Amino acid sequence: MSTASVYVPRDSLIHRLGAARKLLFLAGVAAASALVREPWQVGVLLGLALALYAVARLPGRTALAQVRPVLWLLVALGVFQWLVDGWARAVVVVGVLLALVLLAALVSLTTRTSDIVDVVVRLCGPLRRWGVEPERVGLLVALGIRSVPVVVELARQVRDAQRARGLTASPVAFAVPLVVRSLRHADRLGEALVARGVED
Repeated sequence: MSTASVYVPRDSLIHRLGAARKLLFLAGVAAASALVREPWQVGVLLGLALALYAVARLPGRTALAQVRPVLWLLVALGVFQWLVDGWARAVVVVGVLLALVLLAALVSLTTRTSDIVDVVVRLCGPLRRWGVEPERVGLLVALGIRSVPVVVELARQVRDAQRARGLTASPVAFAVPLVVRSLRHADRLGEALVARGVED
């Protein structure tokens, strides 16, 4: 199983912080990232993300594992931005997204899923009066977090199957079986939820 966005137990300051504080920090950085305009600011943001991984006592390969699933997307986006707006804008857009991916993954790596779900359920509590069920929202969040390493593992299996067959690294040949396998996994997950009484 991939190490992408899977809780890694450590005795670190970041691990000991409450889930609410980490989510609030992530939301604050995401909002502040809209003000990033220069490549040097991107460097500061990425430096902050990597420093937090060091404080959390997570090795570099763990940080790299968080980026690998979206690497091709970042490359494609960077090339597009470079052609349209120039290299500086490409660095800003790709760098900000890369930093946010790393920080979002850091929250998952240093926080148990149950703790994150508890915070989400509490935050959604006032919405109950408008028909929103906080428990279902929490379930969706938990499923989303748990699905990330599953999809990464499916991507690895597809890539290994292509290499075994000697196929070229075609984006379409990679994307189609990955989407099909992901949909099959979603169907099995839906059937399991229905069997346990979750109707929709």
